[in-house]
Amino acid sequence: MSDLHKLGLKEVLDGVKNKTFSCEELVRETLSVCEEKSELNSFIVLDKEGALNKAKELDRKIAQEEAVGALAGALVGVKDIICVKGLKNTCASKMLENFVPPYNATVVSRLLSEDAIVIGKTNTDEFACGGSTETSFFGVTKNPYDLERVAGGSSGGSAVAVSADLCTFALGTDTGGSIRQPASFCNVYGLKPSYGLVSRSGVVSMASSWDTIGHFAKSVEDLATVLNIIAGKDRKDSTSVEKTSDDYREFLGRGVSGVKIGVPEEYFAEGVEAETSEIVKGRILELEKQGAEIVPISLSMTKYALSVYYISMPAELSANLERFDGVRYGHKPKEYSDIVDYYFKARGEGFGAEIKRRIITGTYVLSAGYYDAYYKKAQKVRGLIIEDFKKAFEKCDVLIAPVSPFPAFKIGEKADNPLGMYMADILTIPVSAGGFPSLACPAGFSKDGLPIGLQIIGPYLGEGKCIRVADAISI
Repeated sequence: MSDLHKLGLKEVLDGVKNKTFSCEELVRETLSVCEEKSELNSFIVLDKEGALNKAKELDRKIAQEEAVGALAGALVGVKDIICVKGLKNTCASKMLENFVPPYNATVVSRLLSEDAIVIGKTNTDEFACGGSTETSFFGVTKNPYDLERVAGGSSGGSAVAVSADLCTFALGTDTGGSIRQPASFCNVYGLKPSYGLVSRSGVVSMASSWDTIGHFAKSVEDLATVLNIIAGKDRKDSTSVEKTSDDYREFLGRGVSGVKIGVPEEYFAEGVEAETSEIVKGRILELEKQGAEIVPISLSMTKYALSVYYISMPAELSANLERFDGVRYGHKPKEYSDIVDYYFKARGEGFGAEIKRRIITGTYVLSAGYYDAYYKKAQKVRGLIIEDFKKAFEKCDVLIAPVSPFPAFKIGEKADNPLGMYMADILTIPVSAGGFPSLACPAGFSKDGLPIGLQIIGPYLGEGKCIRVADAISI
């Protein structure tokens, strides 16, 4: 076997263009590797036939010198809450285990229009609720650096697929850290764009005012190339916005001389493991040596972000999941006594424990007598968190901080401790509250050989600044 499956996006595109190898060769080899590494459980569905047919069609066009798209030959894994026409979209839940969407999400349509090849649907926490990809109805996704450890979540399947060379790049979603944390745990690059920069149309909603569509790749340049295609206004999503650059690759190779980098003290405080802090600070020091100006920053509202998220997010989730009642969508119970019993069984059997926990919490905070005390107050505090970041960006161009307080933990280690699991997102949730972009970048390895990542946080629609700084970090 050759090493075609290990190639990054740029190398794949160059190889296909120069006819160094065929799309079919790449697909066949990658599918073979997917089978060999099936123990990772990174895919829920592999579209073998569809991927091969698309590859053969592209090879025919290339042989006849017909025009092909900008992503011709690139293999993409799609998180299994993002609709791909004709492929199951299960949301890693029994509730939707047999649902096949009749349309593509906008982000998928944009990739397909440039001749990307969808290789399959990647595993996720159920309805994207979790930080470890342990709540999936289809089993746990394992970390390629240590099979006894989690891949992170909820986009763990996508992170592993890129890390283990099972695709060229992968789509994920990030509501409170679900791209950045698994990217950090699996030693790949992951971008959570600004809220609205990538259309949410065709993506199953978790928490609509927090959900962001992004991607994983093997390099900063690959992230920029994909962002060029998936970003931008979509009439199907009223919250989407125009992109600020026609080519985000123009931010590559600029260096960081004169760039002001803020270092928020709260992100290196108690709870963040010393080894993680030291590795991230080491990368910041390297940037300073390249000419960046380091600016100490305080984000005093950070401590409230976790509470805000776990009030706001369950409230929106409980509303979004109301549609799955077993009537038009979702699991249908075989036996029931009446319509009330039908609903109880449909949702009781269809949803897993974590989803039920969040639905109950969300319904409670939205209920009469508690709405003002919880949800309304959380929204006000969220506004203060956003203002905190805006003031910080008046003093610096980007912020740099760890992604997670610790490296990947053991499978099952936090399964019986929901609060402990939620704390894993303490450094990513504040950024999501404001809809700011954040790029997760490999920073180094722990003494146990586990990946540790850092995040580069930019102002709203400041993806270019994040890409510029990430490109200057040498690993």
